[in-house]
Amino acid sequence: MRRDTFLKSLAALAATGTLPLSARAAANLKMMIPANPGGGWDSTGRALGKALLESGVAGTVTYDNKGGAAGAIGLAQFVNASKGDGNALLVMGAVMLGGIITGKPPVSLTQATPIARLTSEYNVFVLPANSPFKTMGEVIEQLKKDPGSVKWGGGSRGSTEHIAAAMIAREVGVDASRINYVAFRGSGEATAAILGGNVTIGGSGYSEFQQYIESGKMRAIGVTSAQRLKGIAVPTLKEQGINVEIGNWRGVYGAPGISPAQRKGLTDMVLAALKTKAWAEALEKNGWTPAVMSGKAFEEFVDLEFASLRATMVKAGMV
Repeated sequence: MRRDTFLKSLAALAATGTLPLSARAAANLKMMIPANPGGGWDSTGRALGKALLESGVAGTVTYDNKGGAAGAIGLAQFVNASKGDGNALLVMGAVMLGGIITGKPPVSLTQATPIARLTSEYNVFVLPANSPFKTMGEVIEQLKKDPGSVKWGGGSRGSTEHIAAAMIAREVGVDASRINYVAFRGSGEATAAILGGNVTIGGSGYSEFQQYIESGKMRAIGVTSAQRLKGIAVPTLKEQGINVEIGNWRGVYGAPGISPAQRKGLTDMVLAALKTKAWAEALEKNGWTPAVMSGKAFEEFVDLEFASLRATMVKAGMV
């Protein structure tokens, strides 16, 4: 093939986004993290950014933290400011879906472009080290006596720990609408409230409380998984006679209005990043379970999750 013909072919492939990753220029990616620094979405976004850089598909990754309303504030900024931008990514997950159901924000996740699911994680419930309660059973007894006296601390309204608290109440015969749930803008605020004894019981992903559990500053009393988490001696809620199981997953979306070629390019970059050593180390460090899904399968999964979460929240008296 003549050199000029070869170069024209490369240019055509680049224009459609179908060049092999190894032949593309490294992208300058922008990561919208719709939460305050320090929480699960923040950790996920920055771990993915590091992996994108290590894989060589990204030349730079910049981050924009915009917390509040279960991610809806960051979602709105992303939808309105990133239209057609093939280098923009939004961190999202089950918490955003729950927040959209309860908060009914003016923007919709359907306006953005599904890229990939990354991880799944279960919630853990904890007590401050100096709590008068020692077990989930003791918390439940108090909940039955006086629902309002038990302050549940966690992420935004509609978060998986909020849904889990409502499900627990319903399972033990307490009106879920009477639970005293205190929503925080991020896990940092929730952690401070738990450590300070400002809430009775707190919930979040295990990785966000791990250092405090291991140091003895928090006492873990239950996880929302079907079986105990690997290497973690914390009983499940089901073990304790509370038939509640709920998982938390996280993923990424692209901007509204990007082309199929741009979507494929972003998807290929994310999937390449998930094969790096940096990502493997992040999974290990945070106790995240890999749950990779992309393309049409991910899009359909999100639709099903919306329906499933709505049904669960209606059943628990939250909607």
